[in-house]
Amino acid sequence: MQDRFVHCIAQLPQPLADQLVPLLNQDFAGHMDAQQVADLAQATQMSQDELLLAMLPIAAALAKPPISEFYVGAIAKGASGDIYMGANLELDGEALFHSVHAEQSAISHAWLSGETGIEDIIVNASPCGHCRQFMNELVEGQAIRIHLPEQATQPLSHYLPYAFGPADLNIKTPLLSKQQHEFALESADPMIIEALDHLSLSYAPYSEGYAAVVLETRDGATFCGRYAENAAFNPSMLPMQMALSAMARHNRDFSEINRAVLIESSQGKISLVGATMDALHAVAAVELEHIMVDPV
Repeated sequence: MQDRFVHCIAQLPQPLADQLVPLLNQDFAGHMDAQQVADLAQATQMSQDELLLAMLPIAAALAKPPISEFYVGAIAKGASGDIYMGANLELDGEALFHSVHAEQSAISHAWLSGETGIEDIIVNASPCGHCRQFMNELVEGQAIRIHLPEQATQPLSHYLPYAFGPADLNIKTPLLSKQQHEFALESADPMIIEALDHLSLSYAPYSEGYAAVVLETRDGATFCGRYAENAAFNPSMLPMQMALSAMARHNRDFSEINRAVLIESSQGKISLVGATMDALHAVAAVELEHIMVDPV
C-alpha cells in the first residue's frame, strides 16, 4: 500500500479497509472500474452511495495543498459505472488561479480516461461556485447528482439555479461530448504525436484556443492535459493544470519532469503559453517547448 494512504485507511470501516488495502498498491491512481466497485459493495454489505462516500478519505489523500493545507477529495462516477477520484492541487508560492479543485481533478480524470458523461459527483464538502460552474459545462450538467456526507442527494440544478452555460452561447456539444478537431503537423516524435492527439480532443468553443500539454518524467512516463474551457471563462481548466493533477494522482513528484510540451492552435483568440510557463517554472527547472499548429 502507498504511504499516502496509511493515515486515511484507519478512518474507514474495517470491512472496507480490509478490502481496499490490496487495491491501494503502487499503481493505484484513483480509478476503479464498475466491477471493482460492485465487488466492494457486495463484500462490505454497503450500498454504492454509502461505499463512495466512505471512500472520500482515499480521494482526499491524493491532494497536494501546500498553501491551504486543506485536503479535499472528490469522486466522479462515469456513465460507464467506473469511478474516478480527484483531489485539490496547489502550486507552492504561486498565484491561486493555478489551483485545481477536487471536482475538476475528478472530472478531468474521467475525461482523459474516455468518459463521455458524468452521472454522480461525490465530495466531502459542498461544491464551491467555481466547481458548480465547471460542472455545468458538462453534458447534461444540470442533472449530475451531488452526494455529500449526511445530506440528501440533489442534482446540480439544486446548487446552481438559473444557471448560465454552453447552451446560452449556442454551444451544442458541451464538455465530454465526443468531438475531434483536425490539425496539420507531421512529426516522428512520440511525445509531440501524443500532444497532437490530446490537442484534437481539447475543448475551446469560446476562444478556439485548442491546446494540450504533455509532461515527460525521467523514466519516460508521460502525463497529459487538455484545455477545458468554460462558458463563464474563469472556471476553465488549463492543460498544464490537468497534466500536473494527473501526476499528483499517480504520486509522482514534479521534480521528475524533464521535458514539457505545449501545443496550441495557431487560430485561437488566446494563448496559454504565459500561464503554462509560469506553472512549469514553479515546479521544475525545465524549459517549455511551445508548438503552434494550423487547423486543417
